[in-house]
Amino acid sequence: MPRLILLDRDGVLNVDRGDFVKHPGELVMIEGSARAVARLNRAGVRVAVCTNQSVVGRGIIGRDALDAVHRALAERLAAEGARLDLLLDCTDHPDRPSRRRKPQPGMLIEALRRFEAVPSETPFVGDALRDLQAAERAGCKRVLVRTGHGPKTQAASLP
Repeated sequence: MPRLILLDRDGVLNVDRGDFVKHPGELVMIEGSARAVARLNRAGVRVAVCTNQSVVGRGIIGRDALDAVHRALAERLAAEGARLDLLLDCTDHPDRPSRRRKPQPGMLIEALRRFEAVPSETPFVGDALRDLQAAERAGCKRVLVRTGHGPKTQAASLP
């Protein structure tokens, strides 16, 4: 059992909207995702989210609105007895990415360091190719879910 598991947010915990999750009312949890996090919590596994949130970098919402969405996520997880140990987000615009924006590994490395976790023993769960690329670059195990963009990603003939 790993000490830490890293998760993407949209398409893994909540439904990925094509127009972004802009306020708490648009946050729809994927069936069973909160229960899965609760099971990890009970097993003593730390759970950290590493999520690109260009909705801020694009100027669609502000930081306060994103924080409100993340508070709603925490509340919905808590309603199922689940919690996150860490939530990291990268608000960079896709045209001006930093090393934190997936597919770069910055957020994953930050989480690994925070928990002193061994990359090769730490899975990263995502639904998009950029998630798998970030995991590989960080030295993490790659896990593709079949929610969100997962089926499309899998059908695209993964490298």
